Order: sequence, then structure tokens, then C-alpha cells
Amino acid sequence: MTVLHEPPPATPPGTPPGEDTAPRWTPVCAYTDLLPERGVCALVGRHQIALFRTFDGELFAIGNHDPFSGAQVLSRGIVGTRGGSPVVISPMHRQTFSLATGACLDDPAVAVPTYPVRLSGGAVEVGAP
Repeated sequence: MTVLHEPPPATPPGTPPGEDTAPRWTPVCAYTDLLPERGVCALVGRHQIALFRTFDGELFAIGNHDPFSGAQVLSRGIVGTRGGSPVVISPMHRQTFSLATGACLDDPAVAVPTYPVRLSGGAVEVGAP
């Protein structure tokens, strides 16, 4: 069973009441192109996004930019779990980021963005930032 990671849409500050803030979905690859526990990078708009598929089929999308090294490398990190939650470890300086929240588990003051992701007709789609 595929479980999708789709955080609730946040209403940006200053958004008029009733304005649609739903993400615009961008297809990035076929679900079968994502190998379990391996990341890939996709360019969505002007943003590099790291996509991950866990062994249980769950999909995650986070920013590819490693805030500690400044490099676009999180898609090449080591995927695993910490405390039962999926994480990626940066290949540069080994900081650990939650795939669900983007929070750095080694430095709570740092986080990377997360993006809504879904499966639609066999294609993985990312909510456009």
C-alpha cells in the first residue's frame, strides 16, 4: 500500500480570505522510477527538490539544498530511520533531516522545506512551490 506525504496546505501570511492556496501539481517521474531508500532530484519551477520512496512505499519531497554545506546534495544522502521516522543524512557533513518535517535532528534551529507529493495514475507529482 502506498502512503503519500501531503502536508495540509498552509495559507501564506497576507492571503485574502477564500483565496485558493492549493498546490499546483507538477509530474516529475514515474513511481517505478523511484528506487526504495534512494533519492532523486527534480527541478520544479526554480526549485531543486529531493524525492524519496521508502521501503513501505511512502513518498517524500524536501528541498535538495543542504543548509550546512550550501550544496544541492540531499537527494544523494543516506536514507534511513531515526526513532521510527524516515530521515535522510546529508552526504556532506552528515546532518540528519526528517523527511516528514524537514527539521534537522542535529540542530533544531535549522530545517529544509518540505513539499506535498502524491501519486497520480502511476506518476509522482510534487506540489509546485
